[in-house]
Amino acid sequence: MKAIDLTHIINEKMPVYPGTDTPKLTPVNTYKKDGFKETFLQMYTHTGTHVDPPAHIYEGKKTLDEFPIDQFIGKALVIDCRMLKEGESITMENLKVYGEKTDMADFLLFNLGWDKRWGSDEYFGDYPCIDDEVMDYILKGNYKGIGFDVMGLDPIADENLIRHKKLFENCDIINIENSLNKKVSIYQSILSYNIINDIEDKKGVGDIKNNESMDIYLN
Repeated sequence: MKAIDLTHIINEKMPVYPGTDTPKLTPVNTYKKDGFKETFLQMYTHTGTHVDPPAHIYEGKKTLDEFPIDQFIGKALVIDCRMLKEGESITMENLKVYGEKTDMADFLLFNLGWDKRWGSDEYFGDYPCIDDEVMDYILKGNYKGIGFDVMGLDPIADENLIRHKKLFENCDIINIENSLNKKVSIYQSILSYNIINDIEDKKGVGDIKNNESMDIYLN
């Protein structure tokens, strides 16, 4: 089984959602002074590649730790949406080409090719989002989660988070954002994944793992 990491490295200069601060990695212990190294990490929980639970939007709804562990394991279908331009929508036409595979999947991962813009101002542009028909299709399905290689399920300009609210209102599902899809093609479509993330250590104080993003495993 081949493993493909679809997470962005956490560092102090990475893109973050407008209005939030970038991560802070502060050396606390060093080999020279303490005989070991450790880092104090400070960041928002939705930094980089991360997972939204229903509790992200609704008080009293399910948090990540309240999901059974098998919620984060399963088959995922990568939907190739790289042909879409800024401002266009992800429609059922983008899903129909996969036929019955959409029904076989536990997760739908939408590859917009947007990760190529990571680190530039273009990453905060008008990325394509799912339309109402696709949202209804997801809600009617028995999916464990959906995922995107863009900043969010909603456009950055939508402060009302309309899609987030509709997704989580009556559905126990997870939403993955800021994924890294450059190594995944439409021919590597059925996947399963686990949650893990790398944090870049530029200050020589050790590697850190975080449980708010994902590795993808090809079957």
